[in-house]
Amino acid sequence: MNASNPQPIRVVLVDDHPMLLWGLSKLIDGERPRLELAGTAQTIEEAEQLVQREKPDVVLLDLDLGGQSGLDAMPAILRHEGTRIIILTGTRDPRLREQSMLLGASGILSKEAAADTLITAITRVHAGEVWLDPDTAAQIVGRLRQGTRDPEAARIASLTQKEREVIRALVRGEGLPNKVLADRLCMAEHTLRNHLSSIYSKLGIKTRLALYMYALEHHLGEG
Repeated sequence: MNASNPQPIRVVLVDDHPMLLWGLSKLIDGERPRLELAGTAQTIEEAEQLVQREKPDVVLLDLDLGGQSGLDAMPAILRHEGTRIIILTGTRDPRLREQSMLLGASGILSKEAAADTLITAITRVHAGEVWLDPDTAAQIVGRLRQGTRDPEAARIASLTQKEREVIRALVRGEGLPNKVLADRLCMAEHTLRNHLSSIYSKLGIKTRLALYMYALEHHLGEG
């Protein structure tokens, strides 16, 4: 690639609304040679095939694809090294936005965003940055502040996945000895004791009974 003649950022658009796809396509085309439209798709299947064939730099992905969830397309898209995803969505559901980030999205942008904001997000994400719209940024800050005000939530958040599995097994097997619980979890009894010691330390409790009551109170035995 010549520094004086850089390759365009190749973009794939995934949305089930033809008019929106048309408008976004015109926007991308208008940014040549900086951007290049690599194709459009309206379903998960079309998106996966298009990405596999074109190997774009950035995919603009809607979360609601006519009854399909755009989240389901993310693993296949992200298998292609160098391809990054920006979620372009109208939803304000913080859970969906958070889940998309956990699955590997590099950015979230509202469908109401201005054209120049969209172009800036594409170039920044392509450069390796993370782009969050104001709604998502505010939600993340709010969660962080809530965690600071609520030390109990912070303690629970510090539990590892394995420790949560131990707690669920303990709640479901109320009164069972450690050896039986360890067998159910496919681990050695001393490993179970180590997990319990760590859980006690993190939650500030000292006995299995206290842990059982704590788990019931905070719904840690569910799932």
